[in-house]
Amino acid sequence: MIDLAFVRANLPVVEEKLRSRGMDPAVALGDFASIDKERREAITEVETLKARRNKLTEEIARLRKSGADATAVTEETKSLKSEVETLEARATAADERLKTILQTIPNLPQDDVPVGSDEHGNIAEKHWGAKPAFDFTPRPHWEIGEALNILDFNRASKISGSRFVVHFGAGARLERALANFMLDLHTREHGYTEVLPPYMVNSKSLFGTGQLPKFAEDLFHCDDKGPYEPGNFQDGDHWLIPTAEVPVTNLFRDETIEESQLPISFCAYTPCFRSEAGSYGKDVRGMIRQHQFQKVELVKFVRPEDSEREHEALTRHAETILERLELPYRRMLLCTGDMGFASSKTYDLEVWLPGQQLYREISSCSNFESFQARRANIRYRPAGAKKSEHLHTLNGSGLAVGRTYLAILENYQQADGTIRVPHALVPYMNGDTVIGKQQSRS
Repeated sequence: MIDLAFVRANLPVVEEKLRSRGMDPAVALGDFASIDKERREAITEVETLKARRNKLTEEIARLRKSGADATAVTEETKSLKSEVETLEARATAADERLKTILQTIPNLPQDDVPVGSDEHGNIAEKHWGAKPAFDFTPRPHWEIGEALNILDFNRASKISGSRFVVHFGAGARLERALANFMLDLHTREHGYTEVLPPYMVNSKSLFGTGQLPKFAEDLFHCDDKGPYEPGNFQDGDHWLIPTAEVPVTNLFRDETIEESQLPISFCAYTPCFRSEAGSYGKDVRGMIRQHQFQKVELVKFVRPEDSEREHEALTRHAETILERLELPYRRMLLCTGDMGFASSKTYDLEVWLPGQQLYREISSCSNFESFQARRANIRYRPAGAKKSEHLHTLNGSGLAVGRTYLAILENYQQADGTIRVPHALVPYMNGDTVIGKQQSRS
C-alpha cells in the first residue's frame, strides 16, 4: 500500500504515476482529495475547539475559586466535548475511507521504469547464450514429453481437469532434480536460508502481499468457512498459495526486525496454485499456464537504501540458474503498463523455447519497496533510532521449475527424440546423461 502521508503531500506526482500505469487518477483515487479535505477540516476544528475548551476549563477554575456560578461555562465545556468527539470520529472515518481507496491502488513505478501500455513497451536489457541449432525441426515440449512417456496430460485431465500434468519416470526425477539443484545453488552459493512454509494461507496473508482484495478470482479459496468477504480475516479461512512469496513474506507480518538482522534472504520450494482467471484459450497446450506448478521462490527483507542493489543481486541469482543450465535467455525491464500490482520495478527473465520459436517468462524479479511491508506491517528498527520504519521487500522466481523443465526438453532435444541432460543436472539424475523413452503405460 502507498504511504498515505506521501499521497497527501504529493498528489500530482501520484496522479502522474497512475497515468503511466494506464489508470485514470479520477477513477483510481475517487474522492480522495475531498475526503482528505474533510478530514483536515475536522482536525483543524477539533484543535480549535480543544483550545476553547482549555480556556473554559481555566475559567471554571477561576469562577469556582471566587465563589461565582460556573454552571453556564461548565455546560458549554460539556457541549464542546461532545462536538470534539463527533469531529474526531469524522476524521477517523475519513482516514479509514482514504485507506480503503489506497488498498486498491497499485504501487508507484520507480522513475527509471519505462512508460508503456503493455508488453510491447518492455525493454530488452540483456541477451545471454546462443540459441541451439538443430539439423531437424525442433518439437514443442508437449510432443516430446508425450512421445517419451514422461508427461501425461490426458490422465491428469481425467484426475483433475484441464491444465494439469502427470510426470512419470525420468520426467518425475527431472522435476525433482531441478528443484534440488536450484535450492542447493541458492543456499550454498547465494546465501539464502531454505524455508518450507505452509501451502495454505489466510486472507490476511494474501492482503499483506497484495493479492487480496483485488485479485481474489485468480486464487483458489478453500470453502471451509463459507465464501470470502473482503475484510474477513478470521482464522478459519484458507487459500491455496499462488506463490511461496505469500507465506514467506508474511513470516514477519506485524513484527519489527532489528537492523543488524538485515538483509534476510529466504528461498522456498513449493507448489503454486492459480485459477488463471481470464486466460482461457491462452497456452492451452503443454505446461505453460497450469493450475498447479512448482517453483523455487527467492524473498528478501532489506533496508530501504539497499533495495535497489539487492534487487539487482536477486535477479542475478535467478539468472545464474539459467546460465548453469546453459539455457539462452533475455532480461526484460517491464514497462509501467506490464508490471504487477505491488511492484515498483520488475525484471522478467525469458527463456528461449526453440520448439515454439519464442521467448517465455521463467522468472519475475520485483522490488516492492515498502508497499507490501506497509500492508503487512513489517518494520525494522534502524540502529540508534527510537522509531521503527517500514523495510523493503523483494522477490523473484529462482526459478519456475515447470518452465525450466520444458525449456530443457525443447533446448536439449535430439533427433532421435531423446533429451540430453544438462551437465549441471547429471549428479542430480543419478549420473544419467540422456532421458530416453520410458515404459509404456497403455
